[in-house]
Amino acid sequence: MKNLKLITSLVLTALLTFTSCQDEIDNENGQNPNTNNSNSQTANNLQRTSMYDGSFDDFLDGASCSSILLPVVATVNGTQVSIITQSDYQTVLNILGQFTNDNDTVTLKFPLRVRLSNYTEVSVANQGEYNAIISACEALEAAGKDAISCIDIDYPITILTYSLNFEQTGSVVIQSEQQLYGYMNNLSNTELFAINYPITAKLSNNTSVTLTGDLDLQTSINDCLGIENAEAEAENQANNLETILVNGVFKVNSFVNAGINTANNYADYTIDFANNLSIVAKNTANATAQDIQGTYKVTSETEVFLNLTFAGNATFNLLNNNWQVTSFSNTSISLKSTTNAAVTLVLSQI
Repeated sequence: MKNLKLITSLVLTALLTFTSCQDEIDNENGQNPNTNNSNSQTANNLQRTSMYDGSFDDFLDGASCSSILLPVVATVNGTQVSIITQSDYQTVLNILGQFTNDNDTVTLKFPLRVRLSNYTEVSVANQGEYNAIISACEALEAAGKDAISCIDIDYPITILTYSLNFEQTGSVVIQSEQQLYGYMNNLSNTELFAINYPITAKLSNNTSVTLTGDLDLQTSINDCLGIENAEAEAENQANNLETILVNGVFKVNSFVNAGINTANNYADYTIDFANNLSIVAKNTANATAQDIQGTYKVTSETEVFLNLTFAGNATFNLLNNNWQVTSFSNTSISLKSTTNAAVTLVLSQI
């Protein structure tokens, strides 16, 4: 009898809570975790975080809202590549990364199949049809309705439901992103829902967070989208830096280590960055001196980094480091060591 009374009390409490939601929803519209409807911010967040994320092959198709179903044949910078499995992506990336300032081109062979953000798979007969998919993706991105890929909810989760038509409570156990997307996409305007918190989620930096309410979910999304924007900006800056490096010839303007500036040790040398990721340091004061060979690489996270590797010269070996780019322009590049911020390097364009 006690169990029956307890269950009856819980059901009545839930019913009163969701009935109250019906009266409050027009004013709160999802700000309270018990008043979510199909138009609430939480519904939007859940739908976008559960969309199919097709960004992993953007280097191939240029569309984050969809991905190409393998196998497919592509011509990459004039080289035909058969992509049978995802391990073949590296062949494409190697070709694209061979030079830093060339105009990369990827031409797909039609027909092919793609998976869209709503998990449907469609056949694409020609470039015109594919351009329509890309345009639709760009429209979603511009409207802020594309997939949120920087946070992954750990499943299963439970969604508590209430039907306004039948005044009936219930619950749904969601086992996957695709199932969550289907549920949110088909949610009618006569249904209310609430997530049964707490839930856990993983961010794009592989850290896990515990979410205790809709506000936590919104905050985590805002934070990770901010990081994504910073990463995108850093990637653009890295591309700009690569162009400056390849188009210029540089000298060591300053190299400070342990408080001592040893730039004079490099005064006779120019440093030339080639678009195949090689470096040559030439002694302009002594024509018989051997050139110093090396390699470089520009990378980015939320910051931009320049990795320098010289070989066969003790003086230039001191410059071997993964440098954080603190500032740069067409005339000067300022760097600091990622392992010792007191070690700095400034390259000036001649």
